[in-house]
Parts: sequence; structure tokens; C-alpha cells
Amino acid sequence: MAKQKERFSKNISIKNRKASYEFEFIDDYVAGMQLMGTEIKSIREGKVNLQDAYCYFKNGELFVKQMHISPYVQGTHYNHEIDRERKLLLNKRELSRLEDKSKEKGLSIIPTKLFVNDRGFAKLAIVLARGKKLHDKRDSIKEKDVKRDLERIRF
Repeated sequence: MAKQKERFSKNISIKNRKASYEFEFIDDYVAGMQLMGTEIKSIREGKVNLQDAYCYFKNGELFVKQMHISPYVQGTHYNHEIDRERKLLLNKRELSRLEDKSKEKGLSIIPTKLFVNDRGFAKLAIVLARGKKLHDKRDSIKEKDVKRDLERIRF
């Protein structure tokens, strides 16, 4: 009897690889998310896109916007909206610190990684980041190339 492929993966880790290229990371946090039932099922299937997502404050609460979670295939009319705003859950001290820092010019809050912890809760790793200039992006590409060449020489 052939082993059937599991629909829900045990270890979900979805990364925003473009974020490290576009932004310089200053401070990082891990936040919980307020989700609907069909959203967590889609996350466990790995159907999430963090490319254009960003975080913002509204009435002292932190929300993530434009995080694309595909609709759950077996969801009925109770299925979720694809790009809805989702509330992030942090404690008051972290929220006030983030809100104060994000008001500075040039700083923004970017989600970098979405994962499911060992208890089954979806967590979002967010960073306080500053946008890179073109010459900074070129420097980071050059550093990656040098690092890759050094790794090849060692082996």
C-alpha cells in the first residue's frame, strides 16, 4: 500500500527572501496573528505569499496588510478574504517601542518569516527596517558573491 502524501505539513516556514535585499534590518520581533479557521489551514498547506506585505499601526494596534493567504480549497461560504488586514499580537511594551521607532523617517515594519510553532500557532517574524539605497544593494550582492567564492575554494 502506497504511503499517502500528507496535505498539512508539520514544519511550515515561509520566508520573504526579497526583504533582506531591499531593507537593512534594525530590530526583530515575533508576533502572533489573529486568524480565521480557513486561514490557518491554508497556512499549514503552505499557500502564503509575503512579498508585498507590510505592517502599520491603527489605533495603537499593529496590523499586517497585503499578506496573501490563498483560500482553503475545502472551505465553504465561510472561506476568508485573500488579502484582508490581520491583527498582530504583541505585548504593550513591544507595541509602544515599535510604534515610537516606526515614526522615525525612513523606518518601516516588514514581515520576514511566517512559521507554525510547536504548539500549532502561526507566528510572524517582523523586523524594523530601513530601505537600502542602490549602492547598498550592490555591496550586499558583492558580499554574497565573495562569500560564495570562498566556500567553493574551501571544498
